[in-house]
Amino acid sequence: TKAQRKGITGTKFEVKLLNKETPDGVAHHGRTFRDIRNLLDRSGLAHGIKKRSLKIFQILAEAEAKIHGTSAEKIHFHEVGAVDSVLDIVGVSICLEYLQADRVLASSVELGNGFVRCEHGILPVPVPAVTEILQGVPVKTGCVEFETTTPTGAAILAANVDHYTNQLDFRIQKVGYGVGQRDLDIPNVL
Repeated sequence: TKAQRKGITGTKFEVKLLNKETPDGVAHHGRTFRDIRNLLDRSGLAHGIKKRSLKIFQILAEAEAKIHGTSAEKIHFHEVGAVDSVLDIVGVSICLEYLQADRVLASSVELGNGFVRCEHGILPVPVPAVTEILQGVPVKTGCVEFETTTPTGAAILAANVDHYTNQLDFRIQKVGYGVGQRDLDIPNVL
């Protein structure tokens, strides 16, 4: 649907589950890395899309494993195993494969500030998985009292960005806006 954030109009993509049952019989919030891999392997997605999606999930699994002191194979994705996170990761993979980009650039990553409630309780922003995944990446904080980079978003960036820069040394040919779920003090758009 079309939506606005601080006067900027864009497309808002919302997932509505009509049936709480999953095609693979695994709870949305309790998938393991193996469950995700099996779900992707059985899908009709092109090889490149599957490969890119698995790379993103691998980054997530390794970060979570390090934080929780276990292996990537034993990690249970909670929030990340939910349908919307799977669609975010696969959707980005589809787009990047379709675009056949020869490189991906990103600006410094805004992490937000404050605290967030998750499966493990109340955690500081950025959450440990984000800081683990974005080691060595230029970041900034404090723009809003909210989580602006999730572990899913951090893993998507880590798996796909070739170079981080705040220099706009290119020509803009087309522009599109994706509208975020929450209405913040700043425009929640991509």
